[in-house]
Amino acid sequence: MKVGIIDMGTNTFHLLVAEVRDHDFTVLFKEKLLVRIGEGGISHGLITEEATQRALKALERFNDVLKAEKVDEVFATATSAIRNAKNGVEFAGRVQRELGIEVRIISGDEEAETIYYGVKKAIPMTDEPVLIMDIGGGSIEFIIGNQSEIFWKRSFEIGGQRLIDQFHSHDPILPEEVIRLQSYLAMNLEPLFEACQTYKPQTLVGSSGTFDTLSDIYMLDNKIEKNPLGTEFPFTLDAFEGIYEKMITFNRRERMNVPGMIEMRVDMIVVASILIHFINQKLDIKNIRVSAYALKEGVLLKTIHSLYKKRV
Repeated sequence: MKVGIIDMGTNTFHLLVAEVRDHDFTVLFKEKLLVRIGEGGISHGLITEEATQRALKALERFNDVLKAEKVDEVFATATSAIRNAKNGVEFAGRVQRELGIEVRIISGDEEAETIYYGVKKAIPMTDEPVLIMDIGGGSIEFIIGNQSEIFWKRSFEIGGQRLIDQFHSHDPILPEEVIRLQSYLAMNLEPLFEACQTYKPQTLVGSSGTFDTLSDIYMLDNKIEKNPLGTEFPFTLDAFEGIYEKMITFNRRERMNVPGMIEMRVDMIVVASILIHFINQKLDIKNIRVSAYALKEGVLLKTIHSLYKKRV
């Protein structure tokens, strides 16, 4: 059967179409569209009408693909910007009325767990705990786990768009803005640091989004050919540090001129890079890996499990 997964993130909407067979899947189609549903309202807990119109236009495009692919089942999930908006439920109802897409608004806890399943499918892990990080526009998910279980997980509502609104007022970002952002992270991520003292992960696994772009920059700079079907993309800590210095000193035009940079990441990558750098330094991370799978693949895997469980 064919399954469609729609991930309605704060900045980007993703569509994944897959053929499901024998408890596994083959990706048939992937697309991501810059929607910025949190723009103009996320700091006030609202989805603006302008953002709603961008979202509906993107979902109309996805609907066309789903019909062309003759998809049997569609599962749409909404995350931080929608779950925290005063009119989030109203927005989801409008999507269903106008487009026939039923939207499930998931909690931060479920989002973190689902990301883990996506990453575990993409990246071979061992018994050693790793720290998984997913940087969204509205929230950031951290999961500590290994190949067989989750030890700790948490979603923090301090995603990239929220950090831009609070700390990135100048371009390039000012040193004092970086310091204020780092102080904010030190205060708000204390539960993560306590968990890391217990489990001591030494590898950071970044899932999708910003990490994809960082890996693309690294591969182009080192003439490494990207495998479009790969589930793990190459990256190194040394490479990150070099890119980080550019991201905090370049203005927007200079960042756009970096080979591998894309329009939908050029703004958020500044605060995201500061976050990654802060985590690396604070936790003395020794290794960094990039997963091509994240929330939407995790949703697909949980859906497959549910579908086959019903048949048994």
